[in-house]
Amino acid sequence: MTAHAAARVGSAGFDRSHDVLVVGSGGAGLTAGLVAAAAGLDVVVLESSGLVGGTTAMSGGGTWIPANHRARAAGIADSPQEALAYIRACAPPGWQEVEDALWRRFVVEAPAMLAFVEAMTPLVFELLEEADPYPLHAGACRRGRMLSPRPLPPAAAYGWPRRIRAPHVPHMLTYAEMRRYDAWHYPLRAVLGAFPAVAARMATGRRAQGTALVRGLVGGLIRAGGRILTDTRAVELITDGEGAVNGLRAERRGETIRLQARRGVVLACGGFERDEERRKTHFPGPVDFIASAPSNLGDGHRMAEAVGAVLARMDQANIAPAIPARARGLDLPLGTFHHREPSALLVDRDGKRFVNEYLFNLGEVLLQKDPETGAFAHLPAWLVADAALLRASPVMNHFLRADPAFMRRAGDLDGLATQIGVPGDALKATVQRFNGFAATGADPDFGRHLDPLAPNGRVPERLALLREPPFVAMPFNLSFLSTKGGPRTDSRGQVLRPDGSAIGGLHCAGVAMANPFGSRAVGQGTTIGPNMTWGWICGRALTGELAETTELEGEPSDA
Repeated sequence: MTAHAAARVGSAGFDRSHDVLVVGSGGAGLTAGLVAAAAGLDVVVLESSGLVGGTTAMSGGGTWIPANHRARAAGIADSPQEALAYIRACAPPGWQEVEDALWRRFVVEAPAMLAFVEAMTPLVFELLEEADPYPLHAGACRRGRMLSPRPLPPAAAYGWPRRIRAPHVPHMLTYAEMRRYDAWHYPLRAVLGAFPAVAARMATGRRAQGTALVRGLVGGLIRAGGRILTDTRAVELITDGEGAVNGLRAERRGETIRLQARRGVVLACGGFERDEERRKTHFPGPVDFIASAPSNLGDGHRMAEAVGAVLARMDQANIAPAIPARARGLDLPLGTFHHREPSALLVDRDGKRFVNEYLFNLGEVLLQKDPETGAFAHLPAWLVADAALLRASPVMNHFLRADPAFMRRAGDLDGLATQIGVPGDALKATVQRFNGFAATGADPDFGRHLDPLAPNGRVPERLALLREPPFVAMPFNLSFLSTKGGPRTDSRGQVLRPDGSAIGGLHCAGVAMANPFGSRAVGQGTTIGPNMTWGWICGRALTGELAETTELEGEPSDA
């Protein structure tokens, strides 16, 4: 245990005193701070970088909230019970026994969180035409659980718009417009299709997606009396004589400050994917990119562990494809869907396909390990495609200028195989077999053409021949949007010790916690929606407004 991370016992000598300290300014942290500030508590949100919003601000702002009031107003039937049934049906084996109390708490609190956020901030959420990704599972919804914020002007951030972390491309389009106009393939068409709205947003500074979400949460927090300290890195939790957390030590612009937390501390400072040592311990495989906010350094994990917290789910993560890109002068990769081009396929180190490229939780497959050796089963992996990929992907081509060597090109498959180090005969056989599937519109190996929501349950257009040089390949290994392991909590967000007892005054939310959804997302927005909900739960627990147990009709309580 280093002096940097070790807990210091004692409560005297604080430089400042507050009710609640929140570490991290993403969706989870801002929601926790908003809840506590709205209840009249003295709240400070600490952000280690100079920009607020974390990875949330760079995201599309997709928010998965079941049984919400927007769906109810649209006449869509949903309930916490149905959402719980769906979550259980989606979960990996053995997870229900451990996470069920947290799932019950989530389905009850998530709708209340969304209504509260709309009431206390300038945010207005709109329903998206997006089904749950496992529509045949019990409790699934064809529409109503996915939302995203409508555009907000700079003034919504109440003096903070220039301090919000910027995305790679300004959030001119809403999440719904991005999907409707297919901005990935047709960026110009998307801008022209939404031109009146885009022109108005350019004139007024209005922005959508993650920018709007963070603008609204920041504005709500500041209006409620909360404060944000940027360039302030929490480095150590402070405990009283009985082991309860009552403050923290932080470093701010070269100075050390000790802050008291009379009610408690909420750790919501993101994953540990940028803590190289810890990441290599839990993900000892080839890593292509880390696409989260630069401040996701694992500070919460180190501080919680130092005061006796048990860490769990440390092998879980949001793994998604990405390409090299830059934002605000920093190397900051961009999450993409280039693996879903019709003439693209994924191969392992042996040059063989190993997965349905359209699989929703593709990251789970990339994380699979050989049970005998413990090594990653499919990595290193490569995306292989032909010239059609280049024509179809103007956005990808633009960002690949940041690293032209990332994409390998060759006039034939033998040359491509040599460049990426896979057996040429195996790669040619794989492509030949895939081309045979493309000719028939069916993929009997992995079911890529199957989609229960499509007419007749089939989408043959997902398969196209690879036949036009240049043939191209890109690494397709682990790219992190966030890790999802951390301090184990109870259903009230309280951090637990190995013996199951709660550490007084310490809560954890978002991807900093041992996330109850883990790698297996149950919807496009099951990072932001649950993260905000766990921020709400932690805030409510600290204000004393959260029920001790969750009562759900037809279900046992989470006691």
